[in-house]
Amino acid sequence: MKRLTRAGIAALIDHTVLAPDTGPSQIDRACDEAQEHGFFAVCVAPTWVRRAVSQLAGSRAVVASVVGFPHGNTLSAVKAFETQQVVAAGAAEVDMVLNVGLLKAGQERLVAADVAAVLERAGGRPLKVILETALLTDAEKERACVIAVDAGAAFVKTSTGFSSAGASVSDVARMRRIVGPDLGVKASGGIRTLAQALALLEVGANRLGCSRSVSIVSGLPPSATPPVPREQS
Repeated sequence: MKRLTRAGIAALIDHTVLAPDTGPSQIDRACDEAQEHGFFAVCVAPTWVRRAVSQLAGSRAVVASVVGFPHGNTLSAVKAFETQQVVAAGAAEVDMVLNVGLLKAGQERLVAADVAAVLERAGGRPLKVILETALLTDAEKERACVIAVDAGAAFVKTSTGFSSAGASVSDVARMRRIVGPDLGVKASGGIRTLAQALALLEVGANRLGCSRSVSIVSGLPPSATPPVPREQS
C-alpha cells in the first residue's frame, strides 16, 4: 500500500457515534469533527440521522446509519422499514447487521433474503453488510461474504463494535480475498490507533469505522503517514 496523506486516511473513515447514551451534543461534535478533519462519513443511529444531515449540510461528509443494530436478529420486514426510514431522513449509506443466528443455523436462503430486503429499500445507496466476525467461524465468514456479494452489497464489514471483538488483520485479509478487488471491505470495531488502521488498510480494507477517528489522524504530518507496520492483530 502506498503511503497515505493525513487527508487520505481521513477520507477513508466513517466517524462513528453509536453509543446508546449518545445525545445531540455528541452528534453535533462528531459532525464538526468530520468537517474539520475531512472524514468520509458520520455514522449514527437512526434517531440522529436528520440532525446529522442538517449539521453536515454543505459539507463533503455524508451520513451513514445502521439497520438491525447491533444484533441483526430483527425481522426482515422491520429491517426493511428501518432502511426506508433512514433513507427518507437523508442517510446516504446503510450499514446493516447480518442475521448471525440464521447464518450459523445454515439458513443461508433466509440470510440472503434478509440482505435483499434491505438492499431493495436502500434505493441504490451503498449497503454495507456487517458480518460480526467475532461470532463466526472462518467458514461462516466466507459464506457470509458470498451472500453479501451475490446480493449486490457495496461492502462487507467486520463488526458492530458491540460484540466480543472487533476488526482483525486476518479477518480483513480473508474478506478481501473472498470478495475480490472491487467490492468494499470496511474494518470496524476496536480500531484505536494509527498502527491498527494502517495494518487493516494494508491487507485490504478501503473503509474504516472508528469512534476514535480524531486521535487516529491527529498529530500526523499533512504530507504522509509513517510506513505501514507489518504487525499482526
